[in-house]
Amino acid sequence: MKPIILPAALLFLGLGGGVGAAYILPQPTTATDCAATPEHNVAAETPPEPETPREYARLNNQFVVPVIGDGRIRSLMSLGLTIEVPQGTQADVFAVEPRLRDSFLQVMFDHANLGGFDGDFTASTPMRSLRSGLLAAAHEVLGDGVSDVLILDITRQDL
Repeated sequence: MKPIILPAALLFLGLGGGVGAAYILPQPTTATDCAATPEHNVAAETPPEPETPREYARLNNQFVVPVIGDGRIRSLMSLGLTIEVPQGTQADVFAVEPRLRDSFLQVMFDHANLGGFDGDFTASTPMRSLRSGLLAAAHEVLGDGVSDVLILDITRQDL
């Protein structure tokens, strides 16, 4: 009886390991499997339409934002921004630059007051929050033609 226990245990162990691996690892697909599935979309294989050419309007002066703590200015943030717009509309950005700067500064002041420039301010979460606020402000001033607001320079000067 003992000589059968070890091979049977190894058999069940191997079988369990194989079933577990098949459950965890992704299943390989073949070309015939993809063609047979209803989620295979021929329209997805067509190349996307070419995107409209873009240009970048770099705002001339950097933005300086105070970071306040304990009733005093603890540090100064300096940011350089560029706006991505459709080609030929760069002059429109500079025509409304004072309004745009005002909107951007308000977003940056709010970000500073919420602690976005404290600690590890270049981590993905605070930067994502800042970028989305800046993009929303750009859309309010310039409309939907703005595709992105790029933060090219960012520094903190602790006082």
